[in-house]
Amino acid sequence: MTRTRTGVWFVGARGNVATTAIAGARGIARGTTDETGLVTAREPCTLLDLPAVSEFVFGGHDIADRPLIHTATELSDSNIVDRETLEVVSGDLREIDDRIETGTAQNCGSAVSLADGDTLDSNHTVSEIVEQIRSDYSDFVAETGVDRLVVVNLASSEPPVTDPERYETLAAFEDAVEADDADLPASSLYAYAALADGHPYVNFTPSTGSDLGGLRELAETKNVPHAGRDAKTGETLLKSALGPMFAGRNLDVLSWDGFNILGNGDGKVLEDDENKAGKLQSKGGVLSNILGSNMHNRVRIDYTPSLGDWKTAWDHVHFRGFMGTTMSLQFTWQGADSTLAAPLVLDLVRLVAYADDHDEGGVQTHLSSFFKEPMGVSEHDLSRQFAMLESYVNDHLDTNGREPITPLRTDGSGSDSDAAEADSAPERSANDD
Repeated sequence: MTRTRTGVWFVGARGNVATTAIAGARGIARGTTDETGLVTAREPCTLLDLPAVSEFVFGGHDIADRPLIHTATELSDSNIVDRETLEVVSGDLREIDDRIETGTAQNCGSAVSLADGDTLDSNHTVSEIVEQIRSDYSDFVAETGVDRLVVVNLASSEPPVTDPERYETLAAFEDAVEADDADLPASSLYAYAALADGHPYVNFTPSTGSDLGGLRELAETKNVPHAGRDAKTGETLLKSALGPMFAGRNLDVLSWDGFNILGNGDGKVLEDDENKAGKLQSKGGVLSNILGSNMHNRVRIDYTPSLGDWKTAWDHVHFRGFMGTTMSLQFTWQGADSTLAAPLVLDLVRLVAYADDHDEGGVQTHLSSFFKEPMGVSEHDLSRQFAMLESYVNDHLDTNGREPITPLRTDGSGSDSDAAEADSAPERSANDD
């Protein structure tokens, strides 16, 4: 695996997260940055023969025509991409720009601006859009000579799909494509085009992507790995770690309010209530799963232009203890949105490529720790989700005749205690969406 060349196709390739991931990967290849922030750069994942980030070959779709170097320069000015890396990878960014094709904004909501350039939607039916996407994928593979292609959705959040049950079977989905169904969202068209041709797909966003019954069926039939949805990078990451603490100590959480402000393009899109709906569902659902649905659980997301790629989350937790004593926890999370997300993007590419190499198709439930709303998994306790990934690694070490690892503490050292088994729950039906 380390000698293969993995093609990485970003949907939303000119956005901040994609640009940071590309610049970071090329910085790793050229020695200007390290792998801090990559889960796959520490045990247990280092025990797997994963494809090297330095060998990734990038391309993508976007509806914007803004050059990567411009986005990277802005990110550098905001201390997201360091200046040395920007200078060293600038030639790579210009080369990759030539491999970014015009994308679709089908059913992405009115908040997604189309002013920057043309889209595939202008003069094409849904079926024609899908065929063009498939052609773009195959042309990229042929021109670059990569050994496999992983498609990652990094585009702005779409509105949730109405009545996803309509697409519960592959036949129903394909009939909708042929019928020029305008309700099919771009993320699902990209996913269908990828899975139909055997390319692994990762949905990093709250958008629907491959999380439709028909597309899950396609992935199983074609034995293609896919994963999603909505990467867990900041406030929700903390919730999935702290929520089990309250539950384990039998402390009654009365209310948990989270207020988020951010200033990048995603923040602007999330000003629209339609586009925001899916994001709020995935951010709030984590706590409901861990602590129950009876408590007051509110999340707000507001656009603050001056913050740029930086985001701030302030959370207030009101809880009741022994003899009815009420107490509170408050915390503030301040982070660079793209810096938190980009290494996880690279992790997911490595891990689904590994699964593809080992003929492990379908939903990759062991990757649940990466997502707010993991497909096929109802467990939201972060430590148990990490244990699922560790168990996956151990299974592969055992299969290859290597000694399984002992459970890891968060500092990376060994532990004498037994690892808690965290089994995935049955895959969600469309009625659970």
